[in-house]
Amino acid sequence: MTDTQAHDEAHGNGLGTRLNWLRAAVLGANDGVVSTAGLVVGVAGATGDRGTLLTAGLAGLLAGSMSMAAGEYVSVSTQRDSERAALATEKRELAETPEAELVELTGLLEGKGLSREVAREAALQLTERDALRAHAEVELGIDPDELTDPWHAAGASFLAFTAGALLPLLAIVLPPSSLRLLVTVLSVLAALALTGWWSARLGDAAAGPAVLRNMGGGAVAMAVTYAAGELLGAVGV
Repeated sequence: MTDTQAHDEAHGNGLGTRLNWLRAAVLGANDGVVSTAGLVVGVAGATGDRGTLLTAGLAGLLAGSMSMAAGEYVSVSTQRDSERAALATEKRELAETPEAELVELTGLLEGKGLSREVAREAALQLTERDALRAHAEVELGIDPDELTDPWHAAGASFLAFTAGALLPLLAIVLPPSSLRLLVTVLSVLAALALTGWWSARLGDAAAGPAVLRNMGGGAVAMAVTYAAGELLGAVGV
């Protein structure tokens, strides 16, 4: 690897944050595909009316995307509150017991493989430069300048779910009635194969098992909801 390539690589918390966002986007899209596909295929088992299918699909898309966004907002807001509380505690401890905090930082750096002397010198320099940042990053694993943003998380979840949900919705309402189910099933399985492959790639895992699990789960969901829809349609519910 050349020096230029090494410097071009992403490092540290920034890379981890971007990977987490990508995973969340892939999982959100996957959820949108599976849940909306299950809904519209289930309704298709009971009726072939295009208007009913469109209404059910849109309702599922909006309900799912809003639910995902609200859930992500609440979850990330809680995480952000916890990060702020931890930083406030650390700031107070640095003001009240600076020497004890220096000893603690030295021990943490020593635990990372530095010798006692080097750890002490590094702790002194980090403390002189920015004590709170040093403790936040080494002790808490938090970057004070990059606290999690609940609005970004909510927006990303909303968009990812919506993008995934649009595929089965369009696949069930656009083709002629004789091809709706086939087009929807094939489109959904192809999308699930793609999201399974991509999620495996992000995690450096084998793609085959992830793709098969994803496609298998989606196929079971569609089969179960279609059977339920057919049963309800047969009894006139």
